[in-house]
Amino acid sequence: MPDFRPSAYPGQRLAQLVLDELKARLLAGRYPVGSRISIEEVKAEFGVSKQPVMDAMRRLEATGIVQIVPQSGCRVASYSAQEIRDFFNLFGRFEGEIAAAAAARRSDAQLAELDDTLQRIADLEKLDDPEERARDYRLRNREYHLVIHRMSHSRLMADLSERMWDLSDFLIITIGGIQQLSGSLHDRNHDHDVIRTAIRSRNPDVARAAMESHITAPPAGLEVPVLRRAVPSRRQPPPPPEGFSVHGRALA
Repeated sequence: MPDFRPSAYPGQRLAQLVLDELKARLLAGRYPVGSRISIEEVKAEFGVSKQPVMDAMRRLEATGIVQIVPQSGCRVASYSAQEIRDFFNLFGRFEGEIAAAAAARRSDAQLAELDDTLQRIADLEKLDDPEERARDYRLRNREYHLVIHRMSHSRLMADLSERMWDLSDFLIITIGGIQQLSGSLHDRNHDHDVIRTAIRSRNPDVARAAMESHITAPPAGLEVPVLRRAVPSRRQPPPPPEGFSVHGRALA
């Protein structure tokens, strides 16, 4: 855990460190859904004043991960099945638009960066520990999508999406999906490859459809009723146009 001594950092930097640590714990499932987070206990553990803790909680509340309860402190947010379905449907459409923009605007250097990130995800299949594989997949998957955000060359879309990704990771953790994600790396990386191929070939329509399907479809083996109701069957993206390959290269 980082050194939270106030003397080590200016106020704004300290608040960011507290936020980063609390968010990492929430996205790792350290706090059960609906559980209370004591501000006093966080203050004591981190050795900081109330202000940076409350600043962090307000930012987490804006993301949708916690709820500040007057006279009670904070609670880990909980959502109904319908709310989760609605979120992923919206999130899939939003990420689809970013992928379409990336296909139209990406640079060759960014495409090489995407290739490297995709290979780093594929390398996770070599890990034997499912917990390590699950943790690293969440981090590297985020890196992959962040590259696509940069390809869009739209700061507004990228900033909005970053907050949605935090909520997405949180919801996947709360419904117990992270372990299943680690067990379906091959399928998830196939999705990633289709998206990359569409971006490489500058095809916004296929990039949009492939990304939306990737976000809204549950990973194979995910026994979570809320996601099964959200997506009755795994939707496949439209067939690639003539000249496409799903192996990351456009055919001549």
